[in-house]
Amino acid sequence: MDITRIYTGDDGQSHFEDLTVDMVDKQMLGLISEPWQATAVQFREVGGDYHIDFHNAPRRQLVVNLTGSVEIETGSGDTRLLGPGSILLAEDLDGQGHISRNVDGERRTCLFIHL
Repeated sequence: MDITRIYTGDDGQSHFEDLTVDMVDKQMLGLISEPWQATAVQFREVGGDYHIDFHNAPRRQLVVNLTGSVEIETGSGDTRLLGPGSILLAEDLDGQGHISRNVDGERRTCLFIHL
């Protein structure tokens, strides 16, 4: 399974990295990964007008988009569009952070899974 990671580099800027979660074939159960330890889950809903200027992830967490999309931009101008079903591993806990903005005025729902 592919996920996007955002992290703080040595330059104090946020950067993207593409990761693949290793999965094992469990026949009738399908492909499954090793467990990830989580401490909490939050549910989030935002309207289609949000634009959050530079900010850091409040903790190491997975952000799972359920509906709608988000565009994330780093200080270097790199952007990623994350749609429904996408998973972001947010690890840019310090430095400049990233911008999060709505896409086409869509309402968005997602899960924050605290790691």
